Amino acid sequence: MVLLADLTQDEMIAWVTARGLPAYRGRQLYAAVFRRLATSFDELTDLPRDLRTEVAQEASLVPLVVQQRHRDEQAETEKALFRLADGALVEGVLMDYPGERGGGRHTVCLSTQVGCALGCRFCATGLQGWTRDLSPGEIAAQVLHFERVLRARGARVTNVVYMGMGEPLLPYENTLASMRLLTDPHGFGLGQRHVTISTAGIVPGIRRLAHEGLQVGLAVSIHAATDEARSALMPLNRRYGLDELLDACREYVELTHRRITFECTLIGGVNDGPDDARALAERLRGLLCHVNIIPWNRVDEIPFQPSSRARVTAFRDVLAAAGLPVTVRDTRGSAIQAACGQLKTAATRARRASLRPLPVVMA
Repeated sequence: MVLLADLTQDEMIAWVTARGLPAYRGRQLYAAVFRRLATSFDELTDLPRDLRTEVAQEASLVPLVVQQRHRDEQAETEKALFRLADGALVEGVLMDYPGERGGGRHTVCLSTQVGCALGCRFCATGLQGWTRDLSPGEIAAQVLHFERVLRARGARVTNVVYMGMGEPLLPYENTLASMRLLTDPHGFGLGQRHVTISTAGIVPGIRRLAHEGLQVGLAVSIHAATDEARSALMPLNRRYGLDELLDACREYVELTHRRITFECTLIGGVNDGPDDARALAERLRGLLCHVNIIPWNRVDEIPFQPSSRARVTAFRDVLAAAGLPVTVRDTRGSAIQAACGQLKTAATRARRASLRPLPVVMA
């Protein structure tokens, strides 16, 4: 069956006209998916009943259902574990940042792959391995879900970050297609400047993205300032070392004139010392960038410890003293396992426990 959320408006029009329907029916379907956020063909009351039945036999509206939903009211964070049509599980997170007079930001962190092949040593998703890439509609549908949640509260999604499960620049075409669906003014209508695509350092993808003429943000996970230290945390560094990665980042800045965000997850006793901070400052000197320090979220299966608040502060101060713009990311949602891959890992662990044979007790 065709997933309607995979289709652009032009593709939707082509799909309906191939079935002998007028073009405006395609525009109606597109609006139903990306503006009205329909979850059932019964909601498409602007279509004749027999046409709704016909379309429902060949197409699907919603590619995912919520298997688990957790909200941390104190952290104003909500996480969903989505089940896809083939039974695969992915995660999405909604983070609320209240502002004055009921405004504020509402950011969705979405996934692009089922699992991840990169195997970063500190990441829960890396424990799962890679199963498959998500389609453009499966990626975009995570945002549509949280938009429904927000509309019920009189709000809407203001920002999208591609920082969930998977490496966004590996399924490059699907990632960009989903971004274009979400930023299409005829559809969902999010501004490109409200979108950030993150990467662990896929150098060809960074160079390709630099030539797209987009207004999206780029975030690069750096995490260490030497090849030895970064390779120990991120096996990808053995393929694309720091010199090659930073050359690609400089090319990106030169072509786009846009600042890069470097993400640095701090792990206690691993990469959070003052020498680590000074080495990072030296690596990034002269590059148009911002550093976002991320205190590591504990994962039961990974034998690391989070950095202390004092070491995080000292690391930040070294970077700031070197003239680098630097912030420390809020640690949100630890009570609901909001870090990348944690909820699926927990669900998989619970399922395996439920399937474990019971011990035989002799009478």
